[in-house]
Amino acid sequence: MGVLTKKPKTFEVRLNDANKLVYASGDKVAGRVIVEVSEVMRVSAVRLFGIGCAKVDYAKGKLRCREEIDYLKYEEVLRLDHQQTDTDGSVTLRPGNRYEFMFGFELPQAGCLVSSYDGKFGSVQYYVNAVIEKSGQPYVECKQYFEVEEPIDVNTQELMLPVTGAKEKKVTCMFIPDGSVSVAARIDRKGYCEGEDICINAKFENTCSRIIIPKAAIMAKHIYLANGRTKVFCEKLTSVRGDHIISGMCDIWQGRVLCVPKLKPTILGCDIIHVDYTLRIYVHIPGSEKLILELPLVIGTIPYNGLNSRTSSMSSQDGSATSSTCVCMPSSPPSYSEISPDDRFDSSFIPLLGDYDEDDSPIFIRMSGHNLPPPPAYTEKNTLLRTYVLGNAVAQLDMLY
Repeated sequence: MGVLTKKPKTFEVRLNDANKLVYASGDKVAGRVIVEVSEVMRVSAVRLFGIGCAKVDYAKGKLRCREEIDYLKYEEVLRLDHQQTDTDGSVTLRPGNRYEFMFGFELPQAGCLVSSYDGKFGSVQYYVNAVIEKSGQPYVECKQYFEVEEPIDVNTQELMLPVTGAKEKKVTCMFIPDGSVSVAARIDRKGYCEGEDICINAKFENTCSRIIIPKAAIMAKHIYLANGRTKVFCEKLTSVRGDHIISGMCDIWQGRVLCVPKLKPTILGCDIIHVDYTLRIYVHIPGSEKLILELPLVIGTIPYNGLNSRTSSMSSQDGSATSSTCVCMPSSPPSYSEISPDDRFDSSFIPLLGDYDEDDSPIFIRMSGHNLPPPPAYTEKNTLLRTYVLGNAVAQLDMLY
């Protein structure tokens, strides 16, 4: 028998169910290790390891922060059926043959695993590692990764409860009070899955002198813990934007839809990695910090079954006409005859304060030129209504004097 000089011709791990995308607690991971050699090889053992591990690794200045937690540790020495072994347990592999070492093991029960995760400063990975030993020492190895997803049912009572919140911000200009901006919002439930619509009901009020812009976004907050230190990384996943709100006005969102993109579920039960999701409803205020309201979300794996709420499905039917503006109308409309054709702006563009959030460009009001639109033709019904409103206004003035 010659001295081994080459690696195995084929050495790989194959899982039995190639179509199985994810595993869960209690599932069986089964497959085979395939080996083909190009020259005679005497193998002392073929070992198989099932590994599940959470790792955090990032730099904090000159300090390298690392932490690791094991969630799966399985080890087995694989045997060949109908294959003779030497007295020391070793086996001789010969060219031209295909050797398959079968294996199988069960994942721990629910509550012992964490869903797979791959982040900027940490990960949770599961894999099968096969090692060929020669003369009692590891000689060559191969790995096969697989996904684990712990089920999160969004139909539980806790995740079906509505989430509400409200916030107000006082605005100042050169230390002089300049009114306030407020937001009150509600979503039908706390738990959502990929592809589901979040229907946002919100009211935005603007009593300051600036033009504000309401927005909403799904945010992910990644928290990494290592060496007693914490690293936080936040990212915006998807967003929706409302209409501008000028001074003295408000805007109402009635079922404004924000679709949940493809996301990993909320990471639960890991001591060194946390992934939390929130619905951030915020208002851009030029020259001031944003008004931010955050409503907690849980991204699950078992979708909403539609049995516990009728209103959420109704409100999500139409996401286009979801915004209305509240305007305080005067008691009597001005006469069109009072509008002078000479009333015009010096420029067709009136620049407003810029909106510097993300990729937004400065805001402009576009004037349609110097010619004002003609007044609408009044019908007899409109004329009677206008006469009635003006008559009431005159009567109220007579009472005052």
